[in-house]
Amino acid sequence: MSKRDDLIVKYAADLKNKCGVNPDMDLLTKVTIGCGPSIYNADSATVSSSDESELETVKNNFLIKKLGLSASDKLDDGINKVMDTYGRSNRNKYRAVVYYLLTKHFKKESAY
Repeated sequence: MSKRDDLIVKYAADLKNKCGVNPDMDLLTKVTIGCGPSIYNADSATVSSSDESELETVKNNFLIKKLGLSASDKLDDGINKVMDTYGRSNRNKYRAVVYYLLTKHFKKESAY
């Protein structure tokens, strides 16, 4: 298996064990591919829920640019719900898992 395949298996395990979500593997694979090379870098592979600037980046670069949402879509509420689902105390929140959960939350699977 490739390194990306190994990471997708790890992300699926996180979704099942930490979020209580049975992942759609096809969508998870597409979201992971969409993250590009960031998933291979230890710093960019995770999202810090306590860093406001990081959450702004997720909002602007992913929710608005990638998924085509607007500020009227209650983006902060969606981000907070996803962070609560993933577990705020969980130190390693993988970017691909956060993006997957956001995609599902806003019902924007069509973006992939």
